[in-house]
Amino acid sequence: MLYYGGYTRRIGDVDEGSTVTDFLPAERARGITIQSAAITFHWPPSPPAPSNSTTPPPPPPPPTPPLPSNFDTVPRSSISHNINLIDTPGHADFTFEVLRSLRVLDGAVCILDGVAGVEAQTEKVWTQAGYYHIPRIVFVNKLDRVGAAFARTVKEVGVRLHGWPAVCQIPWWKVESGNAEFVGIGDSIHLRGMRWQASTDGSQIQAFDLAQLETTDEKFASEIKKARTALVELLSEHDDNMVSLFLDHNEDHLAIPPLQVLQSLRRVVLQTPQTVIPIFAGASFRNIGVQPLLDNVVDLLPSPLERPDPEISIENQTSTLNQLLSYVPTAVPAKKGQQKPRNVFDIPEVQNLSACALAFKVVNDPKRGILVYVRVYSGTLTKGAVMYNTSLHSTERLPRLLKMYANDAIETDMLTVGQIGVISGLKHARTGDTLLIYKGLHMKGAPPSGLKSLQLRPINIPPPVFFTSIEPRSLSEQKHVQESLNILLREDPSLQLSVDEESGQTHLAGMGDLHLEIARDRLLDDLKAKARIGKIEIGYRETLTTSTLPQTYLLDKMIAGKPAKASMKGSVAPIEESSISTSSEEEDDPFTTTYHLHDSNTLHIAHPNLSRFDSTAHKQLLPQHLSLPSLLSACHAGASAALSRGPFAGFPVSNTNVNLTLDAQNGIFTETSATAMSMAARMAVASSLRAANDSNPNVLLEPVMMVTIFVNESSLGAVVQDLSSSRGGQVISLDGSDTSSPTSASEDDLLTINPAQIYTPPDPFSSGTSALDADLANSQRQILARVPLKEMVGYLNQLRALTGGRGTFVMSVDGFEKMGSQRQKDVLEAMREFM
Repeated sequence: MLYYGGYTRRIGDVDEGSTVTDFLPAERARGITIQSAAITFHWPPSPPAPSNSTTPPPPPPPPTPPLPSNFDTVPRSSISHNINLIDTPGHADFTFEVLRSLRVLDGAVCILDGVAGVEAQTEKVWTQAGYYHIPRIVFVNKLDRVGAAFARTVKEVGVRLHGWPAVCQIPWWKVESGNAEFVGIGDSIHLRGMRWQASTDGSQIQAFDLAQLETTDEKFASEIKKARTALVELLSEHDDNMVSLFLDHNEDHLAIPPLQVLQSLRRVVLQTPQTVIPIFAGASFRNIGVQPLLDNVVDLLPSPLERPDPEISIENQTSTLNQLLSYVPTAVPAKKGQQKPRNVFDIPEVQNLSACALAFKVVNDPKRGILVYVRVYSGTLTKGAVMYNTSLHSTERLPRLLKMYANDAIETDMLTVGQIGVISGLKHARTGDTLLIYKGLHMKGAPPSGLKSLQLRPINIPPPVFFTSIEPRSLSEQKHVQESLNILLREDPSLQLSVDEESGQTHLAGMGDLHLEIARDRLLDDLKAKARIGKIEIGYRETLTTSTLPQTYLLDKMIAGKPAKASMKGSVAPIEESSISTSSEEEDDPFTTTYHLHDSNTLHIAHPNLSRFDSTAHKQLLPQHLSLPSLLSACHAGASAALSRGPFAGFPVSNTNVNLTLDAQNGIFTETSATAMSMAARMAVASSLRAANDSNPNVLLEPVMMVTIFVNESSLGAVVQDLSSSRGGQVISLDGSDTSSPTSASEDDLLTINPAQIYTPPDPFSSGTSALDADLANSQRQILARVPLKEMVGYLNQLRALTGGRGTFVMSVDGFEKMGSQRQKDVLEAMREFM
C-alpha cells in the first residue's frame, strides 16, 4: 500500500525484516506485529508514482483537495484521499494493541489467510470491531500458495463471522499441467478481469472487459457474470435502492452501472449492525490485488464525518459530542418556589471549546522522547496551544505536533478533525485521556467546571493473568529500574505492576507469556535496565473459609511528625455465591454505604448518626477539617489496600464481605485525619483477615479460562479427552459460541448463515460446493471449554501435536475457582521455589 501510494520506493518484506510498520527489532526477529504502528499516505497518490530506487522517500503529498461538485457521479477512488493506516498485531497476547486502535478507527480491513481461512483469533478481533461498530471489508490473501481455497474461506466468513459475504472479486486461476497458478482477479463490480504481469512490482496490470474475456477465457467471463448476479441479488435483500435500480434496468443484473453498485455496497457496509461483508482477493507476496483493495477502501469505508457521533460523559451522564457542541440555552422557566431544572450538558462556555481529542497510545521514542498518539474528534489541535487533560485535571502546552510515518515523523502546525497524529513532549498524558483546547485557557487555569469532567468513551483494559518477578541487580540500579518500568507501563497499560510488601519483590503482570517476554526484552535491551527477571507465573487469588466477629482497632501514632488517632470496628466474612448481590434496602439505607470492589469483594461501611442525605448532624459530630465523603473515601482506600494482599499466600483476597463501622462519637478525635482513618481501616481489615486465616486457613482460587478450540472432526475425540482428563477442564459445548466476553454478542443476536446459500466461485481441483458445505458443517468442529489457566500454559504445542498442526484456539478469563487440596499443595510448593 505504501509503495503504490508513493510513500516508499521499495516494497518491504516480512521475511527480510524490511517492512515499514514492523520496525521494532523484536518484530523483525519474530516476523510478527507486536506494536501497532500508524502511517499517513494518500490514495490515489497526488504526485506520480516513483520509480523503484533506493533514494529516501519523498515528502508527503499536498493536502486532499476539496471534493468536486460532481462527487456523487464519479467513484470516490478517482479523487485523492488522505488515509491514516494503523497496522495492528494479530497475536492474542497483544489484544490491547488491537482494542485501543479499534477505538479510534473509522473502518477496518480484515486480512485472511487463503489457506488457513477464518482462524480463532480472527473471530475474536472481528467481534471486538463489531463492539465499536466499525465497518469492515475482507481481503483474502495468500491465494498464490499451494492449498489456497477461496471458496472455503468465503463460506467460513459467512458461517463464523456471522455475515453475508458479498463476493466483489474472484480469483483468476491459470490451470496448466495439473497446476493452478494465481494470475489475477475478476471484478464483479466493474465486470472486468485484471491480470498482473509475473515477476514485477505489481504495477503492470492488464485489464480485460467481458467481451475480451469471452474470446480468451469464456469460463472465467461466465463466472464473473455469476458473481455479479449473486452480488446484485444480495444487495437487493439489504438495500431498497438496489431493488429500484434492478427494476429500472429491466431486471438485468449486468446492466446496473458499477458506480451504482459501489454506492449500494457502501450503504450496506455502513449499516449497524453490519450484515453484508464485501470480499476481495489477492496475494500480497506476488503484489496482486493491492491497488484494487485500496480503491475499495476509499470507495466503501467511511470518512470521519460519516461515523456515529462520539460518545461522551459529563458527571457520569452520557451524551454525544455533537449534542454538547450544538448548545442552545434552555428557556424552561422554573416554577415558583422551585429551582430551575439543571442539565449537565447545558454549558454555555462550550462555544469556546476549540478542540477535543483522545490519547490512545503512548510511545517512548529514544530520539524524540514521549510520543502521545491522538485522534482529533472536534476542532483543530494547533502547535503551541495550551491543552487541558480532563482525566488527570492537568494543563500542558503542546510543544510539537507530528504526523507519523511508522518510526519516521514530519512536523506539522495543526491536526484537524478526523486526523490521527502525535503530540511530542507531554509529561503526563496516558492512554485513554481526553484532551481539550479551550479559548482563554492558560497554564495555571482550567476550563469551566462543566467541561472539567468531559470524557470521551474510554478504552477498556483487559485484566492480566500472568506475572513475573523483577529485581534490580543492586540498590544503585533501583531508581533506574523503577523509571524504566514506569515508561513501560505508560506505553502499555495492559501491563500492571505490584509490590510484595513483605518481601519487597516487584511483580509485573501481563496478558500472556509472549507479552511478558516482549516486555522483558524492552526493559533489558531497549531501556537498558539492569534487573533480574524471574520465570513467568500465574496470578492466583485467595478467599476466606470462615468469618470473624467485629473487633475495634485503635490507631494512635505519629504520622509525618504529627499525632494521628482514629478508631475503626471491622469484621470479614466469605461471600457465598448466592449472596453476592446487595439488597436494594441496604443500598437505600442513609446510614450505610456499600462499595463493590475488585475481585468480587464488597465493602459495607456503617456510619450511625451520619446520614448521606442529611448533613445537619455532620457539623456537630465531625471536626471542621473532615467530611463524611472524605471519611468514606479513606475507608474505601484502606480496605482496598488491605485486600490487595492476603495473609495466606500473599495473593489478592477475593469473594470477601468486609464490614466496617465508622463511629463518629467514639472513633473520631481531634487528631483524626483522612490519612489516619485510612490507616485505621486498613489495620482493621488486615487484622480481621489474619484472624480468619488463623481460625481456618484460606484457600486459593485459580484463574479459569473460557477456551474456544477449532479442530477437525478426526481430532475431536483426542482433544476433548485431553481437555477433560489430562487438564482438568470442563467441556461446555461442541459447536457453541463464547458468550463470556463483554465485547461479544450473545448467541441469540448472532446472524446464522447457511453456507449453501452463499455464492462462491469454484476452486481449482475442488470436489464441488455441496461437498464443501458438508465439509464445513462436519469437518471443522468448535469446542467450548473451561480450563484452569495453569493447564493452558504451552497448550498450543500440545494442540498442534494432537491435530497435525491444524488446531487453533483462543481464550479469555472467565473467573476464579477454588482449587482442590492436592492442586493447591502443588502450587504452594512451586511458589516456594519461585520465591
